Formats: sequence, structure tokens, C-alpha cells
Amino acid sequence: MGSKERQQRARESTRCAILDAALELFVADGYAQVSIRNIAAKVEYSPGAIYSYFSSKDDIFFALAEEGFRLLGAADLAASPGDDPLEDLTGAVRRFHEFSRTHPQYFALVFLDRRVPRIGREYEQFAFMSDMKRRMVATIHRCIEAGLLPPGLHPVTVLRLLFAPVLGIAAMRLSGRLAPDEDADTLARDAIATTLAGLRAGAATHAPISAPRSTTAHHT
Repeated sequence: MGSKERQQRARESTRCAILDAALELFVADGYAQVSIRNIAAKVEYSPGAIYSYFSSKDDIFFALAEEGFRLLGAADLAASPGDDPLEDLTGAVRRFHEFSRTHPQYFALVFLDRRVPRIGREYEQFAFMSDMKRRMVATIHRCIEAGLLPPGLHPVTVLRLLFAPVLGIAAMRLSGRLAPDEDADTLARDAIATTLAGLRAGAATHAPISAPRSTTAHHT
């Protein structure tokens, strides 16, 4: 291994250490309460050394968010559409819930902390998220064309209705607000099934329809 490659690996290792420390601090203390100085102290570097890797605290957040979204969307982007579009749609929402279990820190930072920067201002960095959203909208159209969902449903409204209860259940679990005998996985599964059953039965939706945005919520 040449010296240039060793330097590159050392730099990447340091960058990962900074991101790991920042993620831990952001989740534990809240994004707004953490400073570059706090992050530097945790990894035992000077603030100036941190700035040689990231231009700002927001830049650190965007790097973490990008990694979190890629972890969330990797399976969806790699998967080919199946024969049952309704199962494809259900599977995507289930994976969102699973992401909250397997990567709770990323989930808490990106989806629950209201003080983090908005992803929309870094559209190019997160362009792959619009690809994921397009795939899900296409899946909903396939469900409608196959008669599995009623015609006239707006795909973005369907996405909101499916993801909102799962987001809420994940937030309750992460904040310790579920009773000891309540199981988040079962609740999420029931929420998805109940929402789809209501939509398939023709339950009216009254949410205003707006043009789809380039990224998801707060961030989805």
C-alpha cells in the first residue's frame, strides 16, 4: 500500500469517527444543542481539524442524512418490481419501520428532530430520494391499474397515509411511550393493513393535493 492510499484511508477513518461522534451527540442532546466544539471534544480533535473535513455542523448533518437515507433505500433501489404491486408497496412501508429498529439513531435524527436543516436545500445530494419516491408512486399506479386500489386516489396522499402511523409508532417506541405489553412490530403491521383496508374499501380521503416535492416529509 502506497503512502497516498494510507493517507486516504486514514482520512476516511477520521471522517467516519467524526460522523459517528456527531450522530451520537445529535441524538443524545438534540441537533440544536450540539456545536462543532462538542464534536471535536468527543473525538479528541481541535475544532479546526473538524473544519478540514466538514464546512459546518449542517454539512455534518447532511452527510449523516445521506448515509441514513441510503441505508433506508438500498433494498428498495436494488429490488425489481414483483408480480403483486400491493405487496411491493406494503414491503416498502414495512422496511421503513424495520429501519427504525435497525438504525434507530439515524431514524431519530432524520425523522424526529425538528431542528435539523431541511433536506430540500441539498437536492442534488439527495436526488436518489426522488428516484425512490417515483418508484413508490409508480407502484401505487400499478395497484390502481390492477384494481387493487380504487381509481382517483392521489399517490402522494396514499404514501402519507401509509407512512404516518408507522412513523408515529416508531417514535413512541424510541421514546419509551409504549406499554410493556405493546409490540411496535405488531402495531406497525396492523397500521399498514388497516390503512390499506380502508383505502381499498373506498374510504374518502380529504387531504389537499399538492404537487409532489423533490424529497420526502420533513424529509419524506
